[in-house]
Amino acid sequence: MSLNNSSNVFLDSAPSNTNRFQVNVINESHESSVAVNDNTDPPHYEETSFGDEGQNRFRISFRPGNQDRYDNFLQTGETAKTDASFHAYDSHTNTYYLQTFGHNTMDAVPKIEYYRNTGSVSGPKVNRPSLLEIHEQLAKNVSVAPGSADVVANGDGMPGDEQAENKEEDQAGVVKFGWVKGVLVRCMLNIWGVMLFIRLSWIVGEAGIGGAYYLISRSLGPEFGGSIGLIFAFANAVAVAMYVVGFAETVVDLLKESDSMMVDPTNDIRIIGSITVVILLGISVAGMEWEAKAQVILLIILLIAIVNFFIGTVIPSNNDKKSRGFFNYQASIFAENFGPSFTKGEGFFSVFAIFFPAATGILAGANISGDLEDPQDAIPRGTMLAIFITTVAYIGVAICVGACVVRDATGSMNDTVISGMNCNGSAACGLGYDFSRCRHEPCQYGLMNNFQVMSMVSGFGPLITAGIFSATLSSALASLVSAPKVFQALCKDNIYKALQFFAKGYGKNNEPLRGYFLTFVIAMAFILIAELNTIAPIISNFFLASYALINFSCFHASYAKSPGWRPAYGIYNMWVSLFGAILCCAVMFVINWWAAVITYVIEFFLYIYVTYKKPDVNWGSSTQALSYVSALDNALELTTVEDHVKNFRPQCIVLTGGPMTRPALLDITHAFTKNSGLCICCEVFVGPRKLCVKEMNSGMAKKQAWLIKNKIKAFYAAVAADCFRDGVRSLLQASGLGRMKPNTLVIGYKKNWRKAPLTEIENYVGIIHDAFDFEIGVVIVRISQGFDISQVLQVQDELEKLEQERLALEATIKDNECEEESGGLRGLFKKAGKLNITKPTPKKDSSINTIQSMHVGEINQKLVEASTQFKKKQGKGTIDVWWLFDDGGLTLLIPYILTLRKKWKDCKLRIYVGGKINRIEEEKITMASLLSKFRIKFADIHVIGDINIKPNKESWKFFEEMIEPYRLHESCKDLTTAEKLKRETPWKITDAELEAVKEKSYRQVRLNELLQEHSRAANLIVLSLPVARKGSISDWLYMAWLEILTKNLPPVLLVRGNHKNVLTFYS
Repeated sequence: MSLNNSSNVFLDSAPSNTNRFQVNVINESHESSVAVNDNTDPPHYEETSFGDEGQNRFRISFRPGNQDRYDNFLQTGETAKTDASFHAYDSHTNTYYLQTFGHNTMDAVPKIEYYRNTGSVSGPKVNRPSLLEIHEQLAKNVSVAPGSADVVANGDGMPGDEQAENKEEDQAGVVKFGWVKGVLVRCMLNIWGVMLFIRLSWIVGEAGIGGAYYLISRSLGPEFGGSIGLIFAFANAVAVAMYVVGFAETVVDLLKESDSMMVDPTNDIRIIGSITVVILLGISVAGMEWEAKAQVILLIILLIAIVNFFIGTVIPSNNDKKSRGFFNYQASIFAENFGPSFTKGEGFFSVFAIFFPAATGILAGANISGDLEDPQDAIPRGTMLAIFITTVAYIGVAICVGACVVRDATGSMNDTVISGMNCNGSAACGLGYDFSRCRHEPCQYGLMNNFQVMSMVSGFGPLITAGIFSATLSSALASLVSAPKVFQALCKDNIYKALQFFAKGYGKNNEPLRGYFLTFVIAMAFILIAELNTIAPIISNFFLASYALINFSCFHASYAKSPGWRPAYGIYNMWVSLFGAILCCAVMFVINWWAAVITYVIEFFLYIYVTYKKPDVNWGSSTQALSYVSALDNALELTTVEDHVKNFRPQCIVLTGGPMTRPALLDITHAFTKNSGLCICCEVFVGPRKLCVKEMNSGMAKKQAWLIKNKIKAFYAAVAADCFRDGVRSLLQASGLGRMKPNTLVIGYKKNWRKAPLTEIENYVGIIHDAFDFEIGVVIVRISQGFDISQVLQVQDELEKLEQERLALEATIKDNECEEESGGLRGLFKKAGKLNITKPTPKKDSSINTIQSMHVGEINQKLVEASTQFKKKQGKGTIDVWWLFDDGGLTLLIPYILTLRKKWKDCKLRIYVGGKINRIEEEKITMASLLSKFRIKFADIHVIGDINIKPNKESWKFFEEMIEPYRLHESCKDLTTAEKLKRETPWKITDAELEAVKEKSYRQVRLNELLQEHSRAANLIVLSLPVARKGSISDWLYMAWLEILTKNLPPVLLVRGNHKNVLTFYS
């Protein structure tokens, strides 16, 4: 039976006696603001199905009452008597509607006594009827439909199977290195860098003898990794400049000796450095294989140079070398040089800052981990061995040069000791040379003054020069390769969108050519400084920051107790890592506090940027692991604490199906759960288990990603079940964790219930019963157009596919224009013409809001607009709360939470409660007192005194016509026929049932009349959900109640809590 939407369905007949009080006018007092302004035509709400538009609209007209009579009635409390102005069925006694609302039901009206604490001095606490008491079956004298277990389609618009496409890269021809060439050689060359040959001797004189980005980012996540990654890449680029400047210094010294200076020392360093870095760039661009071959050659030269130095220390010194401070191994020189002797302006940490870049080479192998055959084995083995070998070499060179060369020497062979001169413990004096004038004037030789001491000491000087060239160029080459690789890895992760340009690689080895040129530009800028002692501390600062986070990464991964963190290093200890991180940070500030502050400020801002942008990456970081551990600990901690009413929040299961198919239902739920409660979007897959599980698993990640993309703070959960009700029952029982369990079920109103199969109705009403059985509150949401937009999405997807196919075909045509001959081309266009290809139009936003070009027969645009109505700002208006039955306060709490949201903050709460018509003002004051105790702001309170008045004839007739197809009418048949009909159609509404709950049916119809009168212009109506007692109310009658109660109204939330307090006025 279709719903008659004629315009006169709810019209009252003309009053028979105009001087009598008309009971269908509800006006609590002449000061009440309930009545709608006569000049304002409230919006009309219509029922339309997908693809059809309602042609008729409901319009409701009410008779005005006699205000004088009504005022007198309120003042005197006169009892109205039944006469000609009342319909015969208006009341069963003449004082029926004066009794307290709800007298004929166990459902209690809101009272302050329900919210008092036990033992309260303000009055006794009263327990309201529990949900079990008003829901469970009392007697079995009414024939009702049994529950069903059949299949119900939930209309979730379940997507088809998706197949992941895995792209396999062609590995043929890719160059991969082992641990020796890939790690050991690189680390040794970097550690044996410029510092070994041209700064170690000066450091001994001053102080005495005595893939980082990948690791950080994958350990600590994109926030830390992204910020330190840029700094680490930049530090490697600056390191290129440092090594090249060291090389240029040596060349300039050689030019000085041969008196062949080009301009001056500073500008010569700049010229030579610029030429050198261009040559190194060419080698790097040629590819990793060429660079690796060059590294091996340079290492051989470097090893020869080191050996040459040690040989030179045992070759007897001549007078020229002695005048420059070299006396072979002498115990007195070793003793003199053992302790520090810092010159003016220098100290331990300033010297450390200059030497520290020598240690940065330990990551040379890790930085090219992608080019290694087995990084897991190669990096630790090669790095540790390189550290051991180079440490021994550094210590050996420091001891040897400290035992052979004095700190200051004049270089003059005439500065010998005069007979009888007091040496004052000077080692050089004891060996026959007087270098005392170096205390008063600068000297050019000795550990403190000559950066080319190793060349002087060596057996063959040019070999040391070759070693310097080898060390500086190899280190520069390694840094020139490392910086672009690190930068490319950072850009590929797409953490910084603006840097995506540098992520592109070329060739089989995916060479970062763009990164090479960026590194070249940075290196050139620092080469122009032309001062090694200025560049070195800058690098030290950046590398120390990187190493601090590397150490912290190891500590953090251990602290997070992630099962995936399994360090293979046998003697690893997490606290050593933490100590190393703290030490690095401390040294940064000791070396140069303001540079350290600047570094951390840069890191902080980059961290904030990445945190705000939330890049779409998942690296399994230890930050994620620690978040999980923290969440688990908090969840377990919650289980040890009893729930308290002050901390109650709606935690909802929302039966959306796929979350994108019912966006309006999700939006309104999210409005009162966002940042305050749990929200789980649930979907039930009904059908063969194997197919359902496959479809369910394939869509889980996609649907959760949709929630994240749309910034909806909710979880997605799905179950496969034999029937819809069984699936929902499983969700109600098993969803949540500990205290974070759902306490409210949110479902959309079943708009098509009169056309739906029997099993769908039984399952729909059944899940409401199940929720009440599990003491879970229920919210049913109804909007005029319905929620399901799965057909809209399906049409949208089909149009997008057609658009993609059209664009692909046009691209093919354009590609063939240059290849096909004119004849073949004409044939192709002829074929394309048959496909009706037109010029592509600019593609608009693919969201459902902008689908304007679809045919009216394909999509109901009003449905599309309705699906986004809760995303919009509601503007000034009202949320009308009809708090008819006390369910613990959920009916009041939900609208209050809504008014705290940005979209609803301009809406005021109007509270409607039932009461005695001769106690309107007293009950209004009582309710205002209760709301003030709850600290809930409201715009107005309306006490409706005649809810129990029976509806007018037309309203009741409409209800009877609606349930007519579902009635059994057994009283009109003989006993045998009646019994047979009951067995064949047990789900139908019997006459006995209808008579038993006739007063409740009256109430639902009457409430709709009142809602039409008072709340038709509201933005949202929140209304107490009637409870159908099991075994007494059949499914079809209950659906009829919900239908007539919410018919032709603004969006309605039917709410029923679990009858446990969710509000309190105790702070």
